[in-house]
Amino acid sequence: MIADSVSGEDSVPGRGRRPLGVLRRYTVAALTVLLFCFVVGIEIAVPGTVTPIWISNIVLFAAPLGILAAGQTLVMLAGGIDLSVASVATASAYLMATHSSLGGVAAVLWGLAVGLSVGLINGVGVAALRVQPLVMTLGTGLMTEGSLIVYSQKMLASAPHVPSFIQALGSGKVLGGVPIDLFLWAPIAVAVLIGLHRTGFGRLLYAVGDNREACQLSGVRVWQVLLTDYVVCGLLAAAAGLVVVGGTNSAAMSLADVYLLPSVAAVIIGGTSIFGGRGGYAGTIVGALILTVLNSLLTLLDAPEPIRQILYGSIILLLATAYTRLTD
Repeated sequence: MIADSVSGEDSVPGRGRRPLGVLRRYTVAALTVLLFCFVVGIEIAVPGTVTPIWISNIVLFAAPLGILAAGQTLVMLAGGIDLSVASVATASAYLMATHSSLGGVAAVLWGLAVGLSVGLINGVGVAALRVQPLVMTLGTGLMTEGSLIVYSQKMLASAPHVPSFIQALGSGKVLGGVPIDLFLWAPIAVAVLIGLHRTGFGRLLYAVGDNREACQLSGVRVWQVLLTDYVVCGLLAAAAGLVVVGGTNSAAMSLADVYLLPSVAAVIIGGTSIFGGRGGYAGTIVGALILTVLNSLLTLLDAPEPIRQILYGSIILLLATAYTRLTD
């Protein structure tokens, strides 16, 4: 009896967990299937919605989130988080717009300088001063917002102007519907993917996120890794801000605020652990697309804002929880 009862299929070690193991190994593929299900759901809910133009618009709107989440992925892989990315994106866009009279290249450099500066401050605070990343980046984010308000008051006489090539970057399409911002997002995505898996810096990010103390004992200069990490995140946030302002053609004070939580959610949905050492940017790309499609679905259903927020948050939590279970 006992022998018979323990010889069943469910009692064989690991056999019952094989489907879970497959999902763990092919999580990005599973997320892609989920993305496809969302797209099918939209087509069922509102027939005729999913067209080449709709797909093009999804990529167009997902690009700034994907770029912002690229920096967030790098930081979270090292066991940190950056809550200043939205403020950096907004400030970058505003400084670029207020310096447009200097020429396109100079204006873009002014915008990127914001990301470089805030990234350096975050890196020094986290890496050298050992300030908790959440506290450090929240503080620099608030400082950036305050500084931007003071700066905007001094610039009342000269209204911000978004250069035409930035407008084209954020909202233009070429080749019959290919978003121009994809030509910025794609190289960034390739660079991040290769950098994480084919370079020493990428391997160090995973190692630092997995066990910082062991890295220090083995001679790794952890502070240099973290400093570089936050600088890159700041630059990517600044680049995302330029794309966002190109799409809106208006350098508002709250331009990129709506991207803060989605930038974190896209990373978590994509499978990167907030504790560091596990995940990657491929999942983040799919996560950004899922959130963009979800937002499109809620818009098509004309959901009231409170309902949109509840559904948006609930689905994010469900996806994050499901992915965490798969990767534990």
